[in-house]
Amino acid sequence: MTSETDSPLLAHIKRRINVSGPITIADFMTEALAHPEHGYYRKQDPFGRAGDFITAPEVSQMFGELIGLWAAVTWQQMGSPPKIDLIELGPGRGTLMSDALRAVRNVPGIGDALTVRFVETSPVLRTHQQTAIMAYGIPATWHETFDDIPTRANIPAIVIGNEFFDALPIRQFERGEKGWAERLVGLDAKTGKLGFVRGAETPITDALIPVTMRGAAKKGDIFESCAPAIAIADQIARRLNETGGGALFIDYGHPGSAFGDTFQALKGHEYHPVLSDPGDADLTAHVDFAAIGRAMNEAGARTGAVLTQGTFLRMLGIEQRAEHLKTGADDAQKTAIDQALSRLIDADQMGTLFKVLIAYGRDTTPPPCVSGVAG
Repeated sequence: MTSETDSPLLAHIKRRINVSGPITIADFMTEALAHPEHGYYRKQDPFGRAGDFITAPEVSQMFGELIGLWAAVTWQQMGSPPKIDLIELGPGRGTLMSDALRAVRNVPGIGDALTVRFVETSPVLRTHQQTAIMAYGIPATWHETFDDIPTRANIPAIVIGNEFFDALPIRQFERGEKGWAERLVGLDAKTGKLGFVRGAETPITDALIPVTMRGAAKKGDIFESCAPAIAIADQIARRLNETGGGALFIDYGHPGSAFGDTFQALKGHEYHPVLSDPGDADLTAHVDFAAIGRAMNEAGARTGAVLTQGTFLRMLGIEQRAEHLKTGADDAQKTAIDQALSRLIDADQMGTLFKVLIAYGRDTTPPPCVSGVAG
């Protein structure tokens, strides 16, 4: 049942449900975020105050600068190879990469070694990224997926993903009286509105829940899984093992697998009903860092202990960098720097909610800030 007021994408989703029945949350997210014509990331720039959300690179230049220096030290610890791919997943406007390249431009040899590779599907954002890094004269290429990036013999990779995994499609499973059932998106026959429906409890669905979590579950618990995140983590791990290199992932989420409904929508910097306005609101879910780490370890790569963003940035010297930036600044600028620092590292802001996972190839020297190695 469609309505004259439905957007083209909402009407498309309703027709799909009418023909084939309820769809998974993953299918709904894929349509809403990545539909070739009407998908959220395909048609607009969602970043910044004029968009729907602000990411850490938009908060302060310090964030991207420190990640750039982390990458430079990682490169040096690998012996400063003459060529290296610096890969960013979901690079937004290119702000992080621009700040990173500015921070490392005086590191001897790195400018000649770097090739920047962006994994980006949005034509709008690709234009922003190209403009953001143009001044540095570093060769750059764009790719639809990580797997599209060619593996070059003896050329290692450094992979950066800031708020990348949270936008990948998830599936949800709810514990019932006897087993697990998938939570689906269906259509109310009376109102014509999208809503959540519960699939059947089957042994196949039960098998999708990690064995270690089944015994602890109680009725009503929700488990979220993100198959695309696991697949990409596996691809990155295999690449790091083959060529050498490291990876840095920063996102909001939990260090260990846990129950809970974290599926959410943001529109105009406010939480929004998740099934309303597909294509016009950002859809995300918290990242299961334990699952990503396990996938990378199983593929042969090594990972460090999951850190909070606040701990990671302090280890890199963000407080000292803030003090340096305040040198010669006026009172208003000093206040802005302090506010940005607080937002990035304080426990009640981004400092604790956001987590950091560092991975590296089995034959690669551990990058900076690695502790508690697994794999």
